[in-house]
Amino acid sequence: MSKLNHPKKFVVIADDDEDDRMLFFDAVTDLNLPVEVKALEDGQQLLNALYDSLEQLPEIIFLDINMPGKNGFDCLKEIREADDYFKDIRVIMLSTSASSAHIELSYKMGADFYAVKPSTFQGLKNLIANLLETDWALFTKSEKNFLLA
Repeated sequence: MSKLNHPKKFVVIADDDEDDRMLFFDAVTDLNLPVEVKALEDGQQLLNALYDSLEQLPEIIFLDINMPGKNGFDCLKEIREADDYFKDIRVIMLSTSASSAHIELSYKMGADFYAVKPSTFQGLKNLIANLLETDWALFTKSEKNFLLA
């Protein structure tokens, strides 16, 4: 798809694993989509960045669950309880685990999707492309389509 068909999107990845952040950047670059990516190392950095940039919030947050300090669930809770500030931000929970407890908790806490981190670079590119191409205006969250594995 050409860049002319898509307005530039702003997304954030919050993940304590530097390799995962770099792979995310590489995948977005390979996709050649008009996307600005901001990478953050932990949950506290994410929350600070959100509150410091209320005028330019991301469209999507890719949020790792297992991070030191404030983990993904802590961040999701704060994001969803922040009045109307962050209500339009889509949150994709990322994990290497397909734990049914994590999936259920993510759904109940207000995440839009739960994605098991792909084991291949192509899988990561496919995941990112699908989420960036989602028409969020037509999106309806459901338990049936919540898990992306």
